Amino acid sequence: MKFLKSLFNSKHILANLCVGFICFGSFVALFAYFIAPDNTTNANTMHVTIQAKPPGFSTYMLQETSITEKQSLWNQLINGDNSYIKETPVSEDYKINKTSISYKPQLQNDFITIDKAEHIKIIKKTFWLGTDKYGRDLLSRLIVGARISFSIGIVAVTISLVIGLLLGAIAGYFGGFIDSVIMWLINVTWSIPTILLVIAITVSLGKGLWQIYVAVGLTMWVEVARVVRGQTKSVKNLQYIEAAKVLGLSDLHIIIKHIIPNIIGPVIVISASNFAASILVESGLSFLGLGAQPPTPSWGIIIKNHYNYIVTGKAYLAIIPGALIVLLVLSFMIIGNLLRDKWDVKNNH
Repeated sequence: MKFLKSLFNSKHILANLCVGFICFGSFVALFAYFIAPDNTTNANTMHVTIQAKPPGFSTYMLQETSITEKQSLWNQLINGDNSYIKETPVSEDYKINKTSISYKPQLQNDFITIDKAEHIKIIKKTFWLGTDKYGRDLLSRLIVGARISFSIGIVAVTISLVIGLLLGAIAGYFGGFIDSVIMWLINVTWSIPTILLVIAITVSLGKGLWQIYVAVGLTMWVEVARVVRGQTKSVKNLQYIEAAKVLGLSDLHIIIKHIIPNIIGPVIVISASNFAASILVESGLSFLGLGAQPPTPSWGIIIKNHYNYIVTGKAYLAIIPGALIVLLVLSFMIIGNLLRDKWDVKNNH
C-alpha cells in the first residue's frame, strides 16, 4: 500500500491520469449494459434508414417492445436487456390519436396508421456519437466493446501468469535437466512471432472469443517464465530459503510461499505490458476477422467496418475506436514503465 501511495502521488500526474482512465474504463466495461443507450444484447439494434449519421444526430423513433421473460439483474448485467425492441425512425410530423398512431417512416412519403397500445410509443432519440454503417448507436457499441478489451487483458494475463510462474519457478528452482527442457520450450515459443502463433492457435481452435483468450494467453507466458526463472535462481540460495529446507518444508511450499511472493515485483511490471500487448493483439485479430465475431462489438471490428470511411468524410467512425485503443494501451504501458523504474535497484540508490 505504501508503494502504491508513493507511486501514484501528486508528483506523478501522468500516472494518476492513466490509473483514472483505466478505472473509468473498467467501470464502464463492467456496467456497460446499464450505461449504454442501447442496452440490448451486443448493442445490435439496427436502423437501415439512418446509416452513418454524424455525432449528435437526433430523430424520432417508433418503439414496439416485447418482453420475452422476466430477467434477473445478473443476466441483465452480463447479457443486456432481453426485451425485443423494434425501432422505426419516423419523421417529426407524426400524429397520436386516442385509438391510433399515424407516422411516416424515414425516407418514405406515405403515412402508416396502427392501433395505439401500451407497448408502442414514439420517443426522440439522440445518437451522441452518431450511427455506424448499419445504423447502430456507435456510443453503445464502443461502451459494450470495452468489455472485450478489458476481458482479453484479464484472461490472457491470468493464463500467462499461471503458466509462466509455474514453469519459470520450477526451472529456476530445480535447474539441471528440468531447466534445460523448459528453456528449450521457452526458446522455441520465443522464436515464433507472437501474431503468427496466435493466428495459428486461433485457426486450430476456431474463430470466437474464448479461442482468442486462450490463444493470446498461451503466447504471453514466455516472458513471465524467463523473468521468474532468473529471479528464482537469484533467491533460491539465500538464507531464508535454506532455512525453509532445513525445517523440512516441501519444494512446492517453498516455491509458493517463499519464492514467488519475493519475486512478484518484476512479474507485475511484465503483466502490465502483457495487458497492453493483449489488447493490441485482439484488436488486430478482430480487424483481420479472426477475433470476436459479429455481432459481438469489438473496437477492432468497429475499425474494420469503417476504415474505408476515413476517405469519405466520416473518419471519426474509425478514429474514435482507434483512439480508445491507443489511450488504453498507452495507459498500461506508462504504468508498467513507472513500476519498472520503482523496482529498478539502480534508480533507488
